[in-house]
Amino acid sequence: MKTHIVPALLMTLATFVVFVVIYPLIVWGFAQFAPEQGRGETVSVNGKVVGFAKIGQKFTDDKYFWSRPSAVEYNAAGSAGSNKGPSNPDYLAQVQARIDTFLVHNPTVQKSAIPSELVTASGSGLDPDLSPQGAEVQIARIANARNIAESNVRELVKRHTKGPLLGIFGPSKVNILALNIALDQLK
Repeated sequence: MKTHIVPALLMTLATFVVFVVIYPLIVWGFAQFAPEQGRGETVSVNGKVVGFAKIGQKFTDDKYFWSRPSAVEYNAAGSAGSNKGPSNPDYLAQVQARIDTFLVHNPTVQKSAIPSELVTASGSGLDPDLSPQGAEVQIARIANARNIAESNVRELVKRHTKGPLLGIFGPSKVNILALNIALDQLK
């Protein structure tokens, strides 16, 4: 029995040291070379942290661009999708409610013009970006709510649109937090 217990205890201790001490120290060491030392890229306005660059936030006021819906209510501690399939009646009702809400707040938009990203949650539930189309469909509402020209808001969207990585990888996107901050700074 001693021949089995001692090696098992030693293996448990060795595994503990490797996975609880050494591995976390290695990951922490690599994080020191990342932006913000791995703590996440905070976004500040006038010295006050207003959000994180890579985590979506909820905007519901008509004077702001709305983010993609979140299945986890934008809680970064619980990143997840809804896990509901496209034929699930609860999911379909939720998407229809989002469509109805969007149309009430954006009366100039036709239902067929609403990008799916504005009524469906992303896989992580924390997507900080929209496509340029997702932002452009909201321009009329924002211009009306802020009493500014649509062309000014459209130009702001254009300036905040980032193209695909290296021009070929992934879609063009707009970070909604950065866009809304720029919108507040627009004179």
